[in-house]
Order: sequence, then structure tokens, then C-alpha cells
Amino acid sequence: MFKDCLENVRKKKPLIHNITNYVTVNDVANALLAIGASPIMADEGEEVEEITSICDGLNINIGTLNKHTIEAMKIAGKKASELHHALLLDPVGAGASSLRSATAASLMDEIAFDVVRGNVSELKALALGAASTQGVDASEADVVTQDNLNEMVHFTMNYAKKTNKIIAITGAIDLVADREHCFIIYNGRKEMSRITGTGCMLSGIMTAFLAANSDNKLEAAAAAICTMGLAGEIGYRYLTEGEGNASYRNHIIDALYHMDGKTLEEGARYEWR
Repeated sequence: MFKDCLENVRKKKPLIHNITNYVTVNDVANALLAIGASPIMADEGEEVEEITSICDGLNINIGTLNKHTIEAMKIAGKKASELHHALLLDPVGAGASSLRSATAASLMDEIAFDVVRGNVSELKALALGAASTQGVDASEADVVTQDNLNEMVHFTMNYAKKTNKIIAITGAIDLVADREHCFIIYNGRKEMSRITGTGCMLSGIMTAFLAANSDNKLEAAAAAICTMGLAGEIGYRYLTEGEGNASYRNHIIDALYHMDGKTLEEGARYEWR
């Protein structure tokens, strides 16, 4: 089933508006191009409504906030909601500062996001007010493991029900849930956490999957996570002696570029509850 989600992205070539952080903007653009989508980056308040109007999806990432981009996010988000575009929020660092937490909460209140995607500490900070993030990284105490898996599936589905959004928690084990069902995904490698931007790339990719598969957004979100995780596995196999995280980033983007439906279908590792 994930095969069709990826092939729809390559066939439909959705245009994705990204209001994302300046640390990883280039990688987000290249990851979107690699899977067959098209990126556009615009965060000036005077143009974001016009820009998002011509797109198929909007990816909002709060990684490098300022008062101007916050306003731009709200303008673009409301326009994208009005047009029923695919909408994703990446609440980077929620829980690390009151501004980040308040901004993410305000965006969720005002904009009809399809998906909220973040690490477990960010989502706990939003759901419970538990600030356990370490900068923009998840606290070690919040890692999803086999020991706490049932508890975390329950948390994710409850938060999806409360917010009426798909909740995607990414980490060592990934969870993607709506109010009724949850995908538990095992793709990826721990070394991906040593690259700045893998989460940001995933958010852009996921927005493209949502835009190209609007009739089945839960499956689309899960397919995007499997695609990125599998690209991490494939890219790691191509690392040679002397290469590190910079080369690994390039290998991941190359793996996204060469990913096809058959490879994804055969390599996706997940449970469905």
C-alpha cells in the first residue's frame, strides 16, 4: 500500500510551500526534489498568502522563530486551511522555551493541520506541558521502546483524538496515529540523529505525501516515515571509510532520489494496530 503513496508523489509532483528553519532549508528543498515533489520557500508576510495559494501543501517548521515568521505562519496557515491544502506542523523545540511552546499551541488552535510531527519530548510538551526537551532533541527518558510501546501508542492515539489531527512521533521507533489506528514503524538508523535536518526533511516529504494522497492521510504519513527511514538504511550502506555525517546526508538524499515503490514495499517494517 505504501508503494502507491510514493508513486502518487512522483506522478502528481505536488508543490510544497515550506516556512521552515534556515538551518536546514536547503536539505528540505533537495529532499522534496529527490522524491519528485517541488519546493518553494517563502516566509515574508506580504507574500505568503499568495505563494501558498498556488501550492498543494504547507509545511510549517518552528525551528528558528522570530516575530515576523510567526505572523507569516499564521497568515499562510489560515489561507492553506481555507483552500483545503495539506498542512503539517513541525513543533521543533517545543518545551525548550515558552515562546516555542506558546507558538506551537497557538498555531494548532488557529490552523487546521492534518499532521503534527515531532519527537516524543516535543509532543509531550504540547500535550502535557512536560518540558523535557534538550534543545531541539528528545530527552533520553522519553525514548519509545518495546517496554513502553503500549503506553506510547495509547498516548499518541489519545492526543490524536483530543486534537483531531494525525500525530506522528518520530524516533528510534516511530508512531503515526489517528483516533482509531496506529502505525508502529521500525525503519531508520540511530546515526540519522547525528545529521542536522533529517527531521526537517521528513516534514517536507510528509507534506508532499499528504498532498498527493489526500484520500488516505494516515497511510500517507506512515509511508513518508518508512520512505525516510529506509533511505537512512540504504544510505548508511553506501558510507565508505573516512566518510561521516556530511556524506551520510548526501547518501540519504540520493537514496530518496532512487527510491521506488517496489523498494519501499519490500523494505518497509511496521505494525498496524
